[in-house]
Amino acid sequence: MPHPAFSVCVYCGSRPGSRPAYAALAQRLGRAIGQRGWQVVYGGGRAGLMGEVADAALSVGARVIGVIPDSLMRLEVGHAGLSELHVVRTMHERKQMMAEHADAFVAMPGGIGTFEELFEVWTWRHLNYHDRPIGLLDAEGYWAPMVGFLTRSCQEGFMDSGQLAMLSVDDEVERLLDTLFTRRGSPRSPMLDQI
Repeated sequence: MPHPAFSVCVYCGSRPGSRPAYAALAQRLGRAIGQRGWQVVYGGGRAGLMGEVADAALSVGARVIGVIPDSLMRLEVGHAGLSELHVVRTMHERKQMMAEHADAFVAMPGGIGTFEELFEVWTWRHLNYHDRPIGLLDAEGYWAPMVGFLTRSCQEGFMDSGQLAMLSVDDEVERLLDTLFTRRGSPRSPMLDQI
Protein backbone atom coordinates (compact mmCIF):
# COMPACT_ATOMS: atom_id res chain seq x y z
CA MET A 1 0.00 0.00 0.00
CA PRO A 2 1.51 3.40 -0.92
CA HIS A 3 2.25 5.94 1.80
CA PRO A 4 -0.44 8.57 2.32
CA ALA A 5 0.54 12.00 1.06
CA PHE A 6 1.25 13.35 4.55
CA SER A 7 1.66 11.71 7.95
CA VAL A 8 0.98 13.55 11.21
CA CYS A 9 2.39 12.32 14.50
CA VAL A 10 0.03 13.28 17.32
CA TYR A 11 1.18 13.57 20.92
CA CYS A 12 -1.64 13.79 23.48
CA GLY A 13 -2.91 12.59 26.82
CA SER A 14 -3.77 9.00 27.68
CA ARG A 15 -6.33 10.66 29.98
CA PRO A 16 -9.34 12.64 28.72
CA GLY A 17 -8.66 15.73 30.81
CA SER A 18 -11.22 17.59 32.89
CA ARG A 19 -13.00 19.50 30.10
CA PRO A 20 -15.16 18.12 27.26
CA ALA A 21 -13.42 20.59 24.92
CA TYR A 22 -10.28 18.43 24.95
CA ALA A 23 -12.02 15.32 23.61
CA ALA A 24 -13.93 17.41 21.08
CA LEU A 25 -10.68 18.90 19.80
CA ALA A 26 -9.07 15.45 19.59
CA GLN A 27 -12.01 14.22 17.52
CA ARG A 28 -11.82 17.24 15.21
CA LEU A 29 -8.10 16.67 14.70
CA GLY A 30 -8.48 12.97 13.89
CA ARG A 31 -11.31 13.61 11.44
CA ALA A 32 -9.53 16.53 9.78
CA ILE A 33 -6.37 14.50 9.20
CA GLY A 34 -8.40 11.63 7.76
CA GLN A 35 -10.58 13.82 5.56
CA ARG A 36 -7.44 15.21 3.93
CA GLY A 37 -6.35 11.68 3.03
CA TRP A 38 -3.48 11.89 5.49
CA GLN A 39 -2.24 9.39 8.05
CA VAL A 40 -2.13 9.52 11.86
CA VAL A 41 0.83 8.19 13.83
CA TYR A 42 0.44 8.12 17.60
CA GLY A 43 1.25 6.21 20.79
CA GLY A 44 -1.08 3.29 20.12
CA GLY A 45 -3.39 3.63 23.15
CA ARG A 46 -7.17 3.31 23.25
CA ALA A 47 -7.73 5.49 26.34
CA GLY A 48 -8.04 9.24 26.78
CA LEU A 49 -7.34 11.72 24.01
CA MET A 50 -5.15 9.15 22.29
CA GLY A 51 -8.17 6.95 21.65
CA GLU A 52 -10.32 9.91 20.60
CA VAL A 53 -7.85 10.95 17.88
CA ALA A 54 -7.43 7.41 16.58
CA ASP A 55 -11.14 6.54 16.56
CA ALA A 56 -12.09 9.80 14.84
CA ALA A 57 -9.47 9.28 12.14
CA LEU A 58 -10.52 5.66 11.61
CA SER A 59 -14.18 6.72 11.36
CA VAL A 60 -13.42 8.66 8.17
CA GLY A 61 -11.26 5.93 6.66
CA ALA A 62 -7.82 7.22 7.63
CA ARG A 63 -4.80 5.02 8.03
CA VAL A 64 -3.71 5.04 11.70
CA ILE A 65 -0.39 3.67 12.95
CA GLY A 66 0.14 3.11 16.67
CA VAL A 67 3.43 2.45 18.43
CA ILE A 68 3.39 1.25 22.02
CA PRO A 69 5.95 -0.36 24.33
CA ASP A 70 5.15 -3.84 25.54
CA SER A 71 5.18 -2.61 29.16
CA LEU A 72 2.38 -0.12 28.41
CA MET A 73 0.08 -2.40 26.43
CA ARG A 74 -2.07 -2.98 29.53
CA LEU A 75 -1.60 0.42 31.18
CA GLU A 76 -2.54 2.46 28.10
CA VAL A 77 -4.79 -0.30 26.69
CA GLY A 78 -3.36 -0.88 23.22
CA HIS A 79 -5.87 -0.11 20.46
CA ALA A 80 -6.79 -3.30 18.61
CA GLY A 81 -8.55 -1.62 15.67
CA LEU A 82 -5.67 0.27 14.06
CA SER A 83 -4.27 -0.07 10.55
CA GLU A 84 -0.96 -1.04 12.20
CA LEU A 85 -0.02 -1.49 15.85
CA HIS A 86 3.69 -1.86 16.53
CA VAL A 87 4.60 -3.23 19.95
CA VAL A 88 8.19 -2.29 20.75
CA ARG A 89 10.53 -2.93 23.67
CA THR A 90 11.32 0.57 24.92
CA MET A 91 10.05 4.15 25.03
CA HIS A 92 13.08 5.17 22.96
CA GLU A 93 12.08 2.76 20.20
CA ARG A 94 8.52 4.04 20.39
CA LYS A 95 9.47 7.68 19.96
CA GLN A 96 11.95 6.97 17.19
CA MET A 97 9.50 4.86 15.20
CA MET A 98 6.76 7.46 15.59
CA ALA A 99 9.13 10.20 14.40
CA GLU A 100 10.35 8.20 11.43
CA HIS A 101 6.75 7.71 10.24
CA ALA A 102 5.95 11.43 10.55
CA ASP A 103 6.01 14.40 8.20
CA ALA A 104 4.82 16.75 10.96
CA PHE A 105 4.17 16.69 14.70
CA VAL A 106 1.17 17.99 16.66
CA ALA A 107 1.03 18.19 20.45
CA MET A 108 -2.43 18.39 21.98
CA PRO A 109 -3.16 18.83 25.69
CA GLY A 110 -1.56 16.07 27.71
CA GLY A 111 0.64 15.32 30.70
CA ILE A 112 4.30 14.60 31.30
CA GLY A 113 4.54 12.03 28.50
CA THR A 114 3.22 14.55 26.00
CA PHE A 115 5.58 17.23 27.30
CA GLU A 116 8.55 14.89 27.05
CA GLU A 117 7.72 13.84 23.49
CA LEU A 118 7.19 17.44 22.41
CA PHE A 119 10.41 18.73 23.91
CA GLU A 120 12.44 15.83 22.54
CA VAL A 121 11.21 16.19 18.95
CA TRP A 122 11.68 19.98 19.23
CA THR A 123 15.26 19.47 20.46
CA TRP A 124 15.89 17.11 17.54
CA ARG A 125 14.61 19.82 15.20
CA HIS A 126 16.88 22.44 16.77
CA LEU A 127 19.87 20.09 16.40
CA ASN A 128 19.00 19.46 12.72
CA TYR A 129 18.18 15.78 13.12
CA HIS A 130 15.02 16.58 11.15
CA ASP A 131 13.36 19.58 9.49
CA ARG A 132 9.71 18.68 10.01
CA PRO A 133 7.21 21.19 11.41
CA ILE A 134 5.88 21.07 14.97
CA GLY A 135 2.53 22.42 16.11
CA LEU A 136 0.77 22.98 19.41
CA LEU A 137 -2.99 22.51 19.11
CA ASP A 138 -4.46 24.61 21.86
CA ALA A 139 -7.75 24.13 23.69
CA GLU A 140 -9.06 26.31 26.48
CA GLY A 141 -5.73 28.18 26.58
CA TYR A 142 -3.96 24.99 27.71
CA TRP A 143 -0.59 25.82 26.16
CA ALA A 144 -0.63 29.55 26.93
CA PRO A 145 1.23 29.32 30.28
CA MET A 146 3.95 27.20 28.69
CA VAL A 147 4.33 29.58 25.75
CA GLY A 148 4.66 32.38 28.30
CA PHE A 149 7.39 30.47 30.11
CA LEU A 150 9.22 29.79 26.83
CA THR A 151 9.04 33.48 25.98
CA ARG A 152 10.58 34.21 29.40
CA SER A 153 13.34 31.71 28.62
CA CYS A 154 14.12 33.70 25.46
CA GLN A 155 14.16 36.95 27.44
CA GLU A 156 16.55 35.42 29.96
CA GLY A 157 18.96 34.32 27.23
CA PHE A 158 18.51 30.55 27.44
CA MET A 159 16.64 30.27 24.14
CA ASP A 160 16.31 32.46 21.09
CA SER A 161 13.35 33.57 19.03
CA GLY A 162 14.32 31.24 16.18
CA GLN A 163 13.93 28.23 18.43
CA LEU A 164 10.55 29.44 19.65
CA ALA A 165 9.46 30.09 16.07
CA MET A 166 9.88 26.37 15.34
CA LEU A 167 6.56 25.87 17.17
CA SER A 168 3.33 26.81 15.42
CA VAL A 169 0.61 27.47 18.00
CA ASP A 170 -3.07 27.54 17.04
CA ASP A 171 -6.47 26.70 18.51
CA GLU A 172 -8.04 25.98 15.11
CA VAL A 173 -7.45 22.50 13.67
CA GLU A 174 -7.68 23.21 9.94
CA ARG A 175 -5.52 26.33 10.15
CA LEU A 176 -2.81 24.50 12.09
CA LEU A 177 -2.80 21.59 9.64
CA ASP A 178 -2.53 24.06 6.73
CA THR A 179 0.44 25.73 8.44
CA LEU A 180 2.23 22.44 9.06
CA PHE A 181 1.70 21.27 5.50
CA THR A 182 3.03 24.57 4.16
CA ARG A 183 6.12 24.26 6.37
CA ARG A 184 6.76 20.59 5.56
CA GLY A 185 10.38 19.53 5.32
CA SER A 186 12.20 16.63 3.71
CA PRO A 187 10.47 13.37 2.82
CA ARG A 188 10.37 10.79 5.60
CA SER A 189 13.66 9.01 6.21
CA PRO A 190 15.42 7.22 9.09
CA MET A 191 17.00 10.54 10.13
CA LEU A 192 17.28 9.62 13.79
CA ASP A 193 19.85 6.81 13.43
CA GLN A 194 22.56 9.19 14.63
CA ILE A 195 20.91 10.06 17.95
